[in-house]
Amino acid sequence: MAEGQSDPSAAQRRLAVLTGHLRAGNISLSAENCSSTDARRGNRGSAPSSGDQRAFPVKRQEELKWNGWGYLDSGFRMNENGQIEFHGKRYLIGGQELPHLRDYLEQHLGLDESMYRPPRELPNEADIAPPVLNKSFIADLTERVKDILQSSAIMDRVVHSHGHTLEEMYAMCYGKMSRYVDYVVWPSNHDDVLQIVECAAQHNVCLIPCGGATNVSGALMCPTNEKRMIVSVDMTKMNRVLWVDKENLTVHAEAGIIGQDLEHELGKLGFCTGHEPDSMELSSLGGWIATRASGMKKNVYGNIEDLVVRIRMVTPKGTMEKSCMVPRLSAGPDIHHMMMGSEGMFGIVTEATLRIRPVPQTRKYGSILFPDFTNGVGFMREIAKQRCAPASIRLVDNEQFQLGHAMKGPPGSMFTTWMDAMKKLYVTKFKGYDPQTLTGCTLLFEGTKEEVAIQEKRVYSIAAQFRGMAGGEENGRRGYLLTFLIAYIRDFGLQYLFVGDSFETSVPWPRVLSLCRNVKDCLRRECSKLNLVHPPLISCRVTQTYDCGACVYFYMAINSKGLADPVAAADTLEVAARNEILASGGSVSHHHGIGKLRKKWVTETLSSEGVAAIRALKDHIDPKNIFGANNLLPDDSTTGH
Repeated sequence: MAEGQSDPSAAQRRLAVLTGHLRAGNISLSAENCSSTDARRGNRGSAPSSGDQRAFPVKRQEELKWNGWGYLDSGFRMNENGQIEFHGKRYLIGGQELPHLRDYLEQHLGLDESMYRPPRELPNEADIAPPVLNKSFIADLTERVKDILQSSAIMDRVVHSHGHTLEEMYAMCYGKMSRYVDYVVWPSNHDDVLQIVECAAQHNVCLIPCGGATNVSGALMCPTNEKRMIVSVDMTKMNRVLWVDKENLTVHAEAGIIGQDLEHELGKLGFCTGHEPDSMELSSLGGWIATRASGMKKNVYGNIEDLVVRIRMVTPKGTMEKSCMVPRLSAGPDIHHMMMGSEGMFGIVTEATLRIRPVPQTRKYGSILFPDFTNGVGFMREIAKQRCAPASIRLVDNEQFQLGHAMKGPPGSMFTTWMDAMKKLYVTKFKGYDPQTLTGCTLLFEGTKEEVAIQEKRVYSIAAQFRGMAGGEENGRRGYLLTFLIAYIRDFGLQYLFVGDSFETSVPWPRVLSLCRNVKDCLRRECSKLNLVHPPLISCRVTQTYDCGACVYFYMAINSKGLADPVAAADTLEVAARNEILASGGSVSHHHGIGKLRKKWVTETLSSEGVAAIRALKDHIDPKNIFGANNLLPDDSTTGH
């Protein structure tokens, strides 16, 4: 040791290791290094001098819809030719007219152009009650964090009061919410969050964390019986990659970073997390952790619980975190599993360390056609049994297969049109596939060229055992990327009286087929009670595979013409479907979480003792119910004090 230097304490050395300062091979990324993230999310500028000033980031508002999914410059619309097109240039089908989609929607849902209802352009201020303001909280927070961005402007309150359930989107477009957040704050770092939580505990304010706001379980909805000031803690200013450890293959980032921005920053250095949920363009790292997220490529990279190395969470009792950054720790129950899936009930995730991998050398799409869903599921089961699944493998039923075909763009050259006709002839006449039972599987292979070639050969060989035939790389690419457009379809449908939603489950392999059949039959029976003007559209797909089961994703849409309360009707259908899922051996959720939408099934899922244990943890960590979104626990849980 050099003369004059003192030996750092063990605590200091441990802190240095955790923050990456003693780790050889680390790359520290400053705010300047992550400027692309700030450019996409928008520079919020300085804090407002008054709580009534507008603080919603200008660029984000210019890019994202306030009452719909995704980007303002993207979506389905009816053009002047009477055909549906997808506008914008962000996606594969951007700028294309889709000549088959209108016919499909007319046939399957009774699309009627005369029923068009444009969504409102701005919130109706008369429907929004004045904010409940705790002035002592505001004054104390402003004193503690002098430059913190904060607002009670109407638009800020509105966009932070909802996620993306059907109920929330319908309210934003045509109705109103029963309760809005009163105030929004934007912390810039972990210490800001500490101050916010301490202030809230001192002044008895309710906090609801908000990341990308893509939630589909009602987790962001304000409890209607909450009398205290509700503050939305918007995490999107905390969007930095703090460091990357190339030797240990880990990344440490702030929880507000959006998925595609995290992948972009890592990609500059030749790495990726591989976590690709359908919402990765808009959802945040903290949101993934809070809901126990799963991605389309989990077969190679794992679910969020497989990626997490370390989490920092601010609770009313202080910061909860592990003292070291190791691959595994035998030290009692894993506190990470108290944080993951907690849905904003215990505190706010501020930072996380994730495993990363080098960007794969080769990325190749593929697709397989099967004569029916039964053969397709048999193939998926065999792939899981032999543990040879590619990065992504997803099987769609005939209804979704037809929808995917309807979303193809205009025909290309005469040669391409002729080839498509020949392929269809071969599939239906020579292979004997019935167009009314045909199903498809999309594939994504990642790895070295040699690994991908070996895996392709094995996967297609197994497919042949189940009468599967290769459907081409382009169909696989389209099928994979169309996943990002599903929510845009729902927004388009709302404008023509179509209401519906998606819901998912996990189920053991022996029950996959019976569960899919039972749920579809259940929904058809329930729809018959509604006297709908048109039969419903019900479809499913198998999206993630495991040794002992799979994730099944359902889509449901109805023509609500003549229904007094379309949202209530859709909710009745989903409740019936969820009951049938549980009766058929499925789970309450695979990756969407519980929120407020599925709380009624939590005790049945976790047992009364399990729920009591979670409630006891909640009462210890948050005795004043500062994090009072009222998610996860059944309705007899603690409410606002």
